[in-house]
Amino acid sequence: MPEVVAHGKRPDVRACSLCHYPNGKGRPENAGVAGLPYSYFMQTMADFKNDARKSADSRKANTNVMIAIAKGMTDEETQAAAKYFSSMKWTPWIKVVEANTVPKTRIAGGMFLKLEGGETEPIGQRIIEAPDDAEHTEALRDPHSAFTAYVPVGSLKKGEALATTGGGGKTTQCSVCHGADLKGLGPVPGIAGRSPSYTARQLYDMQQGTRKGVWSDLMKPVVANLTNDDILALAAYTASRMP
Repeated sequence: MPEVVAHGKRPDVRACSLCHYPNGKGRPENAGVAGLPYSYFMQTMADFKNDARKSADSRKANTNVMIAIAKGMTDEETQAAAKYFSSMKWTPWIKVVEANTVPKTRIAGGMFLKLEGGETEPIGQRIIEAPDDAEHTEALRDPHSAFTAYVPVGSLKKGEALATTGGGGKTTQCSVCHGADLKGLGPVPGIAGRSPSYTARQLYDMQQGTRKGVWSDLMKPVVANLTNDDILALAAYTASRMP
């Protein structure tokens, strides 16, 4: 494990493994970086460093932290992290469940945690992605504690239609760039089996113009006509696919 991944560097570079875990799985409030193509990883870090990638939600403080980290890393450190994480395979980590009701949750560090007592509430038009074991994930930072993503009933079918046919001209088939199985194609990242919370944020940020950069421009016409419900459905469907 490279030093920057294991321990970071004072004062601004936090250890990559602190948020993204040593296995690169990440959590809903950040990103899964394992298995990303080397060139994509490098371009993403350059986008953060050059202020081309920001969050459309001003409350999302860890995006600003990531910008500071990228600016504090040397080219050699970025290359070492990219080589480390791109050498890993992305494996199943998130289970997608359609539901009308979901466990009541609270927000902790940008992540949903289930409340004790087992109470439920209507899901509405939301993605509720929560760790199966809150203590292992939040207190112990266990990199093997998986997640369940609850999505509204019907989301997977709607998302499949948008992803595979373009929804009658509303968008572009995901497979055109991300591969027939959505596992990535060349420098384009795989999107199968990854966090729907993360995917939804990225689609929204690109639509709002706060995520820019070389490859983000290719996504602009793809996301231009998507509604929030479309984004939710696409994120749910891609997350449900086997990586």
